[in-house]
Amino acid sequence: MPRTPDPVEDGLDTTSPPRPVFHVEQALLGALLLEPQRLGSVTGIVPDSFSTAAHAALFSAIRSLPAPDPIEHAKNTKWLNQVLAAARDQARGLTASYLHSLIQVCPWPRHAPAYARMVEADHSQRRLAAAAQRVMQTAGDTSLPHRVATTLAEADALAAVVDDIAARFPAHSGPLPRTHAPPLTANHDEEAVDEERLLLATATAYPGNVDQMKWLTPGDFTHPLHAGLWQCLTTLTRRGTPVDPVTVLWEAQQHGLLNPGPRELLDLLAVPVGSPEHWGERILQRSVLATAHHIGLRIEAFTDDPATTPYQLVVGSRRALADLSAVRTRWQHATSPAPTKRSARTRATAAPRAGPPTTAPPAARISR
Repeated sequence: MPRTPDPVEDGLDTTSPPRPVFHVEQALLGALLLEPQRLGSVTGIVPDSFSTAAHAALFSAIRSLPAPDPIEHAKNTKWLNQVLAAARDQARGLTASYLHSLIQVCPWPRHAPAYARMVEADHSQRRLAAAAQRVMQTAGDTSLPHRVATTLAEADALAAVVDDIAARFPAHSGPLPRTHAPPLTANHDEEAVDEERLLLATATAYPGNVDQMKWLTPGDFTHPLHAGLWQCLTTLTRRGTPVDPVTVLWEAQQHGLLNPGPRELLDLLAVPVGSPEHWGERILQRSVLATAHHIGLRIEAFTDDPATTPYQLVVGSRRALADLSAVRTRWQHATSPAPTKRSARTRATAAPRAGPPTTAPPAARISR
Protein backbone atom coordinates (compact mmCIF):
# COMPACT_ATOMS: atom_id res chain seq x y z
CA MET A 1 0.00 0.00 0.00
CA PRO A 2 1.49 3.41 -0.94
CA ARG A 3 2.80 5.47 1.92
CA THR A 4 1.01 8.72 2.71
CA PRO A 5 3.60 11.50 3.12
CA ASP A 6 3.94 12.87 6.64
CA PRO A 7 4.33 16.68 6.59
CA VAL A 8 6.47 16.62 9.75
CA GLU A 9 8.65 13.66 8.77
CA ASP A 10 9.18 15.00 5.26
CA GLY A 11 10.12 18.47 6.49
CA LEU A 12 7.19 20.27 4.86
CA ASP A 13 5.99 23.55 6.32
CA THR A 14 2.28 22.71 6.68
CA THR A 15 0.04 22.58 9.68
CA SER A 16 -1.50 19.32 10.87
CA PRO A 17 -3.87 18.06 9.64
CA PRO A 18 -3.24 19.40 6.13
CA ARG A 19 -6.03 21.10 4.21
CA PRO A 20 -7.64 19.32 1.21
CA VAL A 21 -5.64 21.42 -1.24
CA PHE A 22 -2.45 19.90 0.19
CA HIS A 23 -3.51 16.52 -1.18
CA VAL A 24 -4.52 18.08 -4.50
CA GLU A 25 -1.08 19.64 -4.79
CA GLN A 26 0.51 16.27 -4.06
CA ALA A 27 -1.53 14.64 -6.82
CA LEU A 28 -0.58 17.37 -9.29
CA LEU A 29 3.13 17.23 -8.46
CA GLY A 30 3.06 13.43 -8.58
CA ALA A 31 1.52 13.57 -12.06
CA LEU A 32 4.21 15.96 -13.28
CA LEU A 33 7.01 13.92 -11.73
CA LEU A 34 5.69 10.74 -13.27
CA GLU A 35 4.85 12.23 -16.68
CA PRO A 36 6.72 15.58 -17.06
CA GLN A 37 5.38 16.09 -20.58
CA ARG A 38 1.97 16.92 -19.03
CA LEU A 39 3.34 20.28 -17.81
CA GLY A 40 2.15 21.86 -21.07
CA SER A 41 -1.47 21.08 -20.16
CA VAL A 42 -1.16 22.74 -16.73
CA THR A 43 -2.14 26.42 -16.93
CA GLY A 44 -3.26 29.19 -14.60
CA ILE A 45 -0.82 28.49 -11.77
CA VAL A 46 2.68 29.59 -10.74
CA PRO A 47 4.90 28.47 -7.85
CA ASP A 48 3.21 30.99 -5.53
CA SER A 49 -0.10 29.23 -6.18
CA PHE A 50 0.93 26.36 -3.91
CA SER A 51 0.12 26.36 -0.21
CA THR A 52 3.55 25.23 1.03
CA ALA A 53 7.08 26.36 0.27
CA ALA A 54 8.15 22.78 -0.48
CA HIS A 55 5.46 22.27 -3.11
CA ALA A 56 6.21 25.69 -4.63
CA ALA A 57 9.90 24.78 -4.85
CA LEU A 58 9.12 21.47 -6.56
CA PHE A 59 6.82 23.07 -9.12
CA SER A 60 9.41 25.78 -9.82
CA ALA A 61 12.09 23.13 -10.34
CA ILE A 62 9.86 21.08 -12.68
CA ARG A 63 9.15 24.18 -14.79
CA SER A 64 12.81 25.20 -14.94
CA LEU A 65 14.15 21.88 -16.24
CA PRO A 66 13.65 20.50 -19.76
CA ALA A 67 11.30 17.53 -19.81
CA PRO A 68 13.17 14.23 -20.15
CA ASP A 69 12.64 11.67 -22.88
CA PRO A 70 9.64 9.58 -21.70
CA ILE A 71 11.37 6.26 -22.44
CA GLU A 72 14.57 7.23 -20.61
CA HIS A 73 12.56 8.70 -17.73
CA ALA A 74 10.81 5.35 -17.24
CA LYS A 75 14.19 3.60 -16.91
CA ASN A 76 16.04 5.80 -14.38
CA THR A 77 15.72 8.58 -11.83
CA LYS A 78 18.17 11.00 -13.41
CA TRP A 79 15.58 13.72 -14.05
CA LEU A 80 13.98 13.25 -10.62
CA ASN A 81 17.39 13.76 -9.03
CA GLN A 82 17.80 16.98 -10.99
CA VAL A 83 14.40 18.19 -9.82
CA LEU A 84 15.26 17.37 -6.22
CA ALA A 85 18.61 19.16 -6.41
CA ALA A 86 16.99 22.30 -7.91
CA ALA A 87 14.12 22.30 -5.43
CA ARG A 88 16.42 21.92 -2.41
CA ASP A 89 17.80 25.39 -3.07
CA GLN A 90 14.47 26.74 -1.79
CA ALA A 91 13.25 23.88 0.46
CA ARG A 92 16.08 21.99 2.14
CA GLY A 93 13.74 19.57 3.89
CA LEU A 94 12.79 17.82 0.66
CA THR A 95 13.90 14.21 0.28
CA ALA A 96 14.01 11.69 -2.54
CA SER A 97 11.52 9.52 -0.66
CA TYR A 98 8.99 12.37 -0.65
CA LEU A 99 9.21 12.73 -4.44
CA HIS A 100 8.60 9.00 -4.87
CA SER A 101 5.68 9.21 -2.43
CA LEU A 102 4.12 11.97 -4.53
CA ILE A 103 4.23 9.71 -7.56
CA GLN A 104 2.62 6.90 -5.58
CA VAL A 105 -0.31 8.99 -4.29
CA CYS A 106 -1.24 10.45 -7.70
CA PRO A 107 -4.45 8.66 -8.82
CA TRP A 108 -4.34 9.56 -12.52
CA PRO A 109 -1.55 11.64 -14.15
CA ARG A 110 -3.90 12.55 -17.02
CA HIS A 111 -6.04 14.47 -14.50
CA ALA A 112 -3.24 17.01 -13.97
CA PRO A 113 -5.20 19.91 -15.59
CA ALA A 114 -8.13 19.29 -13.20
CA TYR A 115 -5.76 19.23 -10.22
CA ALA A 116 -4.18 22.49 -11.40
CA ARG A 117 -7.62 24.11 -11.60
CA MET A 118 -8.28 23.14 -7.97
CA VAL A 119 -4.93 24.60 -6.89
CA GLU A 120 -5.78 27.79 -8.78
CA ALA A 121 -9.16 28.05 -7.03
CA ASP A 122 -7.62 27.66 -3.57
CA HIS A 123 -4.91 30.19 -4.40
CA SER A 124 -7.59 32.68 -5.48
CA GLN A 125 -9.23 32.29 -2.09
CA ARG A 126 -5.93 32.96 -0.29
CA ARG A 127 -5.13 35.96 -2.50
CA LEU A 128 -8.52 37.49 -1.77
CA ALA A 129 -8.15 36.90 1.97
CA ALA A 130 -4.75 38.61 1.97
CA ALA A 131 -6.12 41.61 0.04
CA ALA A 132 -9.07 41.94 2.47
CA GLN A 133 -6.69 41.82 5.44
CA ARG A 134 -4.57 44.61 3.93
CA VAL A 135 -7.68 46.79 3.61
CA MET A 136 -8.56 46.22 7.27
CA GLN A 137 -5.02 46.84 8.47
CA THR A 138 -4.76 50.07 6.50
CA ALA A 139 -8.15 51.34 7.68
CA GLY A 140 -7.03 50.85 11.28
CA ASP A 141 -3.52 52.31 10.92
CA THR A 142 -3.65 55.68 12.66
CA SER A 143 -0.01 56.41 11.79
CA LEU A 144 -0.80 56.93 8.09
CA PRO A 145 -0.82 60.60 7.02
CA HIS A 146 -3.52 60.03 4.37
CA ARG A 147 -5.39 57.08 5.78
CA VAL A 148 -8.55 57.40 3.68
CA ALA A 149 -6.66 57.70 0.38
CA THR A 150 -4.38 54.78 1.28
CA THR A 151 -7.31 52.64 2.39
CA LEU A 152 -9.22 53.35 -0.81
CA ALA A 153 -6.10 52.45 -2.83
CA GLU A 154 -5.98 49.10 -1.02
CA ALA A 155 -9.69 48.66 -1.77
CA ASP A 156 -8.90 49.23 -5.45
CA ALA A 157 -6.21 46.55 -5.22
CA LEU A 158 -8.78 44.24 -3.63
CA ALA A 159 -11.23 44.96 -6.45
CA ALA A 160 -8.49 44.13 -8.97
CA VAL A 161 -8.02 40.73 -7.32
CA VAL A 162 -11.78 40.13 -7.56
CA ASP A 163 -11.74 41.07 -11.25
CA ASP A 164 -8.82 38.72 -11.88
CA ILE A 165 -10.64 35.84 -10.19
CA ALA A 166 -13.75 36.63 -12.25
CA ALA A 167 -11.66 36.44 -15.43
CA ARG A 168 -10.14 33.12 -14.40
CA PHE A 169 -13.47 31.59 -13.36
CA PRO A 170 -16.22 32.84 -15.69
CA ALA A 171 -19.66 33.51 -14.25
CA HIS A 172 -22.22 30.74 -14.23
CA SER A 173 -25.57 30.05 -12.65
CA GLY A 174 -25.22 28.95 -9.06
CA PRO A 175 -26.19 29.73 -5.47
CA LEU A 176 -25.17 32.99 -3.85
CA PRO A 177 -22.65 32.95 -0.98
CA ARG A 178 -24.00 31.02 2.00
CA THR A 179 -21.69 32.63 4.55
CA HIS A 180 -23.45 35.19 6.75
CA ALA A 181 -21.83 38.62 6.87
CA PRO A 182 -20.42 39.57 10.29
CA PRO A 183 -22.62 42.10 12.11
CA LEU A 184 -21.63 45.74 12.37
CA THR A 185 -19.96 46.43 15.70
CA ALA A 186 -20.89 49.49 17.72
CA ASN A 187 -18.19 52.15 17.84
CA HIS A 188 -17.75 53.65 21.32
CA ASP A 189 -15.03 56.11 20.33
CA GLU A 190 -15.38 59.15 22.60
CA GLU A 191 -13.63 61.38 20.07
CA ALA A 192 -16.20 60.43 17.44
CA VAL A 193 -19.05 61.16 19.84
CA ASP A 194 -17.60 64.59 20.69
CA GLU A 195 -17.20 65.48 17.02
CA GLU A 196 -20.78 64.51 16.30
CA ARG A 197 -21.99 66.75 19.13
CA LEU A 198 -19.91 69.64 17.80
CA LEU A 199 -21.38 69.15 14.34
CA LEU A 200 -24.95 69.21 15.65
CA ALA A 201 -24.36 72.35 17.70
CA THR A 202 -22.54 74.14 14.89
CA ALA A 203 -25.06 73.12 12.23
CA THR A 204 -27.86 74.40 14.46
CA ALA A 205 -26.05 77.75 14.74
CA TYR A 206 -25.29 77.89 10.99
CA PRO A 207 -28.15 76.01 9.30
CA GLY A 208 -27.44 77.59 5.94
CA ASN A 209 -24.51 75.19 5.50
CA VAL A 210 -26.57 72.06 6.11
CA ASP A 211 -28.22 72.09 2.69
CA GLN A 212 -24.76 71.86 1.06
CA MET A 213 -23.90 68.75 3.09
CA LYS A 214 -26.04 66.18 1.32
CA TRP A 215 -22.95 63.93 1.31
CA LEU A 216 -23.45 63.27 5.03
CA THR A 217 -26.16 60.78 6.04
CA PRO A 218 -27.51 59.59 9.42
CA GLY A 219 -25.80 56.24 8.78
CA ASP A 220 -22.40 57.92 9.09
CA PHE A 221 -22.94 58.66 12.79
CA THR A 222 -21.74 56.33 15.53
CA HIS A 223 -24.43 57.35 18.07
CA PRO A 224 -28.13 56.69 17.25
CA LEU A 225 -29.29 59.89 18.99
CA HIS A 226 -26.89 61.98 16.94
CA ALA A 227 -28.03 60.27 13.74
CA GLY A 228 -31.63 61.12 14.58
CA LEU A 229 -30.82 64.75 15.40
CA TRP A 230 -28.96 65.16 12.10
CA GLN A 231 -32.07 63.89 10.33
CA CYS A 232 -34.11 66.46 12.24
CA LEU A 233 -31.77 69.24 11.12
CA THR A 234 -31.87 68.20 7.47
CA THR A 235 -35.67 67.91 7.62
CA LEU A 236 -36.02 71.43 9.02
CA THR A 237 -33.71 72.98 6.43
CA ARG A 238 -35.43 71.12 3.61
CA ARG A 239 -38.79 72.55 4.72
CA GLY A 240 -37.36 76.03 5.07
CA THR A 241 -38.38 76.07 8.74
CA PRO A 242 -36.40 78.36 11.08
CA VAL A 243 -33.60 76.43 12.78
CA ASP A 244 -32.43 77.03 16.34
CA PRO A 245 -32.10 74.82 19.43
CA VAL A 246 -35.80 75.19 20.25
CA THR A 247 -37.09 74.22 16.80
CA VAL A 248 -34.67 71.28 16.72
CA LEU A 249 -35.95 70.25 20.16
CA TRP A 250 -39.54 70.30 18.88
CA GLU A 251 -38.64 68.28 15.78
CA ALA A 252 -36.74 65.80 17.96
CA GLN A 253 -39.89 65.33 20.03
CA GLN A 254 -41.80 64.39 16.85
CA HIS A 255 -39.15 61.75 16.16
CA GLY A 256 -39.20 60.35 19.70
CA LEU A 257 -35.66 61.49 20.47
CA LEU A 258 -36.16 63.18 23.86
CA ASN A 259 -33.95 60.74 25.72
CA PRO A 260 -32.06 62.37 27.40
CA GLY A 261 -34.56 65.05 28.36
CA PRO A 262 -35.19 68.50 26.83
CA ARG A 263 -32.63 70.30 29.00
CA GLU A 264 -29.82 67.92 28.08
CA LEU A 265 -30.71 68.21 24.40
CA LEU A 266 -30.67 72.01 24.53
CA ASP A 267 -27.27 71.90 26.24
CA LEU A 268 -25.93 69.60 23.53
CA LEU A 269 -26.87 72.14 20.84
CA ALA A 270 -25.64 75.20 22.73
CA VAL A 271 -21.89 75.32 22.00
CA PRO A 272 -21.02 75.72 18.31
CA VAL A 273 -17.35 75.50 17.32
CA GLY A 274 -15.81 75.94 13.87
CA SER A 275 -17.82 75.09 10.77
CA PRO A 276 -20.33 72.30 10.07
CA GLU A 277 -18.35 71.22 7.00
CA HIS A 278 -15.23 70.57 9.06
CA TRP A 279 -16.99 68.30 11.56
CA GLY A 280 -19.03 66.69 8.80
CA GLU A 281 -15.90 65.68 6.94
CA ARG A 282 -14.42 64.24 10.12
CA ILE A 283 -17.54 62.12 10.66
CA LEU A 284 -17.65 60.99 7.03
CA GLN A 285 -13.97 60.06 7.16
CA ARG A 286 -14.66 57.73 10.08
CA SER A 287 -17.57 56.26 8.15
CA VAL A 288 -15.38 55.55 5.10
CA LEU A 289 -12.77 53.79 7.24
CA ALA A 290 -15.37 51.84 9.22
CA THR A 291 -17.07 50.73 6.01
CA ALA A 292 -13.75 49.64 4.50
CA HIS A 293 -12.94 47.64 7.60
CA HIS A 294 -16.34 45.97 7.58
CA ILE A 295 -16.20 44.99 3.90
CA GLY A 296 -12.80 43.46 4.65
CA LEU A 297 -14.42 41.39 7.40
CA ARG A 298 -17.23 40.35 5.07
CA ILE A 299 -14.87 39.18 2.34
CA GLU A 300 -12.62 37.47 4.87
CA ALA A 301 -15.68 35.55 6.10
CA PHE A 302 -16.27 34.30 2.55
CA THR A 303 -12.66 33.18 2.20
CA ASP A 304 -12.70 31.44 5.59
CA ASP A 305 -15.54 29.19 4.44
CA PRO A 306 -14.01 26.26 2.52
CA ALA A 307 -17.35 25.62 0.82
CA THR A 308 -17.27 28.99 -0.98
CA THR A 309 -16.65 28.61 -4.71
CA PRO A 310 -14.71 31.14 -6.83
CA TYR A 311 -18.01 32.28 -8.36
CA GLN A 312 -19.45 32.92 -4.90
CA LEU A 313 -16.28 34.75 -3.87
CA VAL A 314 -16.68 37.11 -6.81
CA VAL A 315 -20.40 37.75 -6.25
CA GLY A 316 -20.07 38.27 -2.50
CA SER A 317 -16.99 40.48 -2.80
CA ARG A 318 -18.52 42.71 -5.45
CA ARG A 319 -21.62 43.23 -3.35
CA ALA A 320 -19.47 44.20 -0.38
CA LEU A 321 -17.35 46.57 -2.47
CA ALA A 322 -20.52 48.26 -3.77
CA ASP A 323 -21.23 49.48 -0.22
CA LEU A 324 -17.78 51.03 -0.03
CA SER A 325 -18.23 52.60 -3.46
CA ALA A 326 -21.35 54.44 -2.27
CA VAL A 327 -19.68 56.05 0.74
CA ARG A 328 -16.55 56.70 -1.32
CA THR A 329 -18.59 58.75 -3.79
CA ARG A 330 -19.97 60.85 -0.96
CA TRP A 331 -16.44 61.36 0.40
CA GLN A 332 -15.32 62.63 -3.00
CA HIS A 333 -18.23 65.09 -3.09
CA ALA A 334 -17.37 66.31 0.40
CA THR A 335 -13.66 66.85 -0.24
CA SER A 336 -13.74 68.09 -3.85
CA PRO A 337 -13.43 71.85 -4.31
CA ALA A 338 -16.78 73.48 -4.93
CA PRO A 339 -17.14 74.71 -8.55
CA THR A 340 -16.90 78.47 -8.87
CA LYS A 341 -20.10 80.09 -10.12
CA ARG A 342 -20.13 83.51 -11.71
CA SER A 343 -23.02 85.77 -10.81
CA ALA A 344 -25.54 86.82 -13.43
CA ARG A 345 -24.15 90.38 -13.34
CA THR A 346 -20.63 89.09 -14.00
CA ARG A 347 -21.85 86.98 -16.90
CA ALA A 348 -23.69 89.96 -18.37
CA THR A 349 -20.55 92.10 -18.10
CA ALA A 350 -18.49 89.41 -19.80
CA ALA A 351 -20.97 88.98 -22.68
CA PRO A 352 -20.04 90.66 -26.00
CA ARG A 353 -21.86 93.91 -26.77
CA ALA A 354 -24.30 94.25 -29.64
CA GLY A 355 -22.82 95.23 -32.98
CA PRO A 356 -19.63 94.16 -34.66
CA PRO A 357 -16.67 94.25 -32.26
CA THR A 358 -13.54 96.09 -33.29
CA THR A 359 -11.48 92.98 -32.51
CA ALA A 360 -13.36 89.74 -32.70
CA PRO A 361 -12.72 87.22 -29.93
CA PRO A 362 -11.18 83.91 -31.03
CA ALA A 363 -14.52 82.07 -31.03
CA ALA A 364 -16.06 84.74 -33.27
CA ARG A 365 -13.18 84.62 -35.72
CA ILE A 366 -13.46 80.84 -35.97
CA SER A 367 -17.21 80.93 -36.60
CA ARG A 368 -16.73 83.28 -39.49
